[in-house]
Amino acid sequence: MLFDRVLSRMIRRGTLTVRYPDGQTSMHRGADGPAACMHIRTARAARRLVTNPGLAFGEGYMDGEIEPADGTTLFDLLDLLVLNMMENSHPGEAVMEKLRWLRRHIDQLNPVGRARRNVAHHYDLNGRLYALFLDRDRQYSCAYFPTGNETLEEAQLLKKRHIAAKLRLDRPGLEVLDIGCGWGGMALHLAREHGARVTGITLSTEQLEVAQARAAEAGLADHVTFEMMDYRNWRRPVDRVVSVGMFEHVGIDHYKSFFRTVRGALKEDGVALIHAIGRSDGPGSTNPWIAKYIFPGGYSPALSEVLPAAEKSGLWVTDLEVLRLHYAQTLAHWRRRFAANRDAIQSLYDERFCRMFEFYLVGSELAFRRMGHMNWQMQLTRKLDALPITRDYMYEAEGQAARLRDGEAPGTPMRLPPAR
Repeated sequence: MLFDRVLSRMIRRGTLTVRYPDGQTSMHRGADGPAACMHIRTARAARRLVTNPGLAFGEGYMDGEIEPADGTTLFDLLDLLVLNMMENSHPGEAVMEKLRWLRRHIDQLNPVGRARRNVAHHYDLNGRLYALFLDRDRQYSCAYFPTGNETLEEAQLLKKRHIAAKLRLDRPGLEVLDIGCGWGGMALHLAREHGARVTGITLSTEQLEVAQARAAEAGLADHVTFEMMDYRNWRRPVDRVVSVGMFEHVGIDHYKSFFRTVRGALKEDGVALIHAIGRSDGPGSTNPWIAKYIFPGGYSPALSEVLPAAEKSGLWVTDLEVLRLHYAQTLAHWRRRFAANRDAIQSLYDERFCRMFEFYLVGSELAFRRMGHMNWQMQLTRKLDALPITRDYMYEAEGQAARLRDGEAPGTPMRLPPAR
């Protein structure tokens, strides 16, 4: 079987046992490493794994044509395959990667209408779904694990504090634009803890409704507003701009426009903080299964693709931090919570949807553990001297978070200024 010959070349670490639809079994053994077993149930799946494995494996798992077997979990199986593919490329995948590279400008073309449809594909799902595996604040982005022992709720709070420190919210009443505000957690945090006046913008109907309801319930509707708006339509300068987990949806041909918009949205002494997923091994393309089923039009860029656009916008890159493995830990928490609530999630959708989401969470975690993905946080200003010349102000602002980690009671939130 042709796929078996591909595996014979590819598996150099660990042991993979494969059961084929005709009942045959083969074993591929390399140097010391993990062990896994997979059952390919149909000849169609075996053929597709030769020509387009990046798409075929996920679809085969969703449809029950490919299964982990003999006590192997999906994580075990994908971990072994990813480990080996990173060192010994699959010939079919190498060809498909070249084709994806040639068409990536088309795939990532995101005019306003298409951007709205792409967002709706993933974020306008049943709201209960996300409540069943995210933290209580519904932070759907990389958490921050200073020690690695934090709970998901603690790590997501520390992420918000980490970002707020870089925004230097040093006085109440600063006006903040939150691009891609999600379910409103970051905007509400900045208003409640720092006295900021925040406008959150999103393209998701579901997220907009939840965020507006949360602002009203928290008594913050006079200080936090949420609007359905594409970032390209923002026209008014503010003190601060924050964007968390949205840049991956911008598209490579729109980076210059994005940073020009950020520059235009900042007052002369303003500060921006962009938090996004990136890749450490240079420009690439989006996995075809992720692009089809999870994030159409999405792409996690290399910094070498982002920095030129930021530089040409006339903005200063005043701080740049790479977060390694923080998202892997975040995804591990989400994966365990998803598994614990799988029956409830299946009642919202069906078994195929559950398999799709499981594959997404496992594959994403392995992208950060094995495939060079990371998060970056980029701080930007218009003026050279808009911020102190050392990072001490960030550490001081996070002092409250440090005390919280040490078990002391957190300080009281900043008093909100009266509504204007």
